[in-house]
Amino acid sequence: MGAPMPVPTPTTDAGTSLSALLRSATRAAHSSAEREPFVEQLMRGELGLDAYVDLLAQHRHVYAALEHADGLLRADPESAELVVDGLARSAAIEADLATLLGPTAARPRVLPETERYVARLHEVVGRWVGGYAAHAYTRYLGDLSGGQAIKAVLQRSYGLPAAAVGFYTFATIPKPKPFKDEYRARLDRLRLDADERVRVAEEACLAFELNADVFRGLGRTHRPSARG
Repeated sequence: MGAPMPVPTPTTDAGTSLSALLRSATRAAHSSAEREPFVEQLMRGELGLDAYVDLLAQHRHVYAALEHADGLLRADPESAELVVDGLARSAAIEADLATLLGPTAARPRVLPETERYVARLHEVVGRWVGGYAAHAYTRYLGDLSGGQAIKAVLQRSYGLPAAAVGFYTFATIPKPKPFKDEYRARLDRLRLDADERVRVAEEACLAFELNADVFRGLGRTHRPSARG
């Protein structure tokens, strides 16, 4: 597992909002994760459908760990703002896997990289609101942004029905842009000093690195030639 990527010095000013800091600090890590060969090959439709099923199976564990903290966070008025009905993805992932594999089929194995990602989530998201903020920003806002393009590619390249891409379908959020703006405002309302905002940004960079590690693990199994 890689160390957190450094936060660029110019963004650590006390007047910088948390959402602005997260955006600038994670830009390089985000771009690097998107350029992982597994992601590029999946987006070009070069892999077998089993590659997407495997990715979804890894997401199943990641989101279960992230959303395990929801109950604790809802108990605090400040952190409760970040737990929004309609964001949770675990149920949608389970439904997608049932569609793709059948309700009783065994799920793909859990990668060691996924296990490390999940361990980090259990370590921070239920104990530190900043840790939850970092991982929620990385996952949910990404799903509402690039995830929508991924959904379109999957349906076009692999002929997936709507019932198999519920992970990327936010039924209660018909307009992602206003919602993302509001969620960033909620992040900005967290009462964090400048040093803690930097810690949150470092955690978000680590989240992207952990995600990229999962892509690398999947890339060792799934090759373009696997598609029949």
